[in-house]
Amino acid sequence: MRQWFALKCTATLLLLGLLTACAQSPQILSVSPKVSGGFPHAGNGQSVSLEIVDGRKSSVIGTRSGTASATSTITVEANDVIPKIRAQAENALRSMGFNPTSQSGNGPSLTLTLAELDYMRGTAEQPLLGASQLQAIIQAEAANGGDTYTGRYTAKRSQSYALKPDWDTNNRMVSELLSNALDRTFRDQQLANLLAR
Repeated sequence: MRQWFALKCTATLLLLGLLTACAQSPQILSVSPKVSGGFPHAGNGQSVSLEIVDGRKSSVIGTRSGTASATSTITVEANDVIPKIRAQAENALRSMGFNPTSQSGNGPSLTLTLAELDYMRGTAEQPLLGASQLQAIIQAEAANGGDTYTGRYTAKRSQSYALKPDWDTNNRMVSELLSNALDRTFRDQQLANLLAR
């Protein structure tokens, strides 16, 4: 009986240890930003040369533990996120009446740079809760006929939790954050007006 109890305790401790290790394992996200629409319809079929750039210093956006730890990193790879941002930017431009293209020419051009994507430790409002602070910044540089326009669009999100977010939760939060930043970008009337000149 004692052996059975000892074996059960050992198994429980091993399971708890495994769950703790899994909770702090690295996460490589595969985000899916989506623009929501409602953008100013300023275009009249003009072609807009579109370029998307990853301006981040690292693909690691933070850690689940809130401290520098190789075992709990959260990563968003450029080769995954940049094509998805491009697809959504193309959708937004089409809904605004433009024809996005990868060809550079004499017409209007738009460069979007993912300047920041951060997942940091936040401050929880209630005891016994953890919190994360997420931030995304997209910089837009538009040019048309010698005129230029630059804008920076920031999306922030604070999230409290009792248990550290799993992959699905973090993937959803970062996707929504990027969606918000893209919506802010394409809702800028001045940006739309410059591209439409």
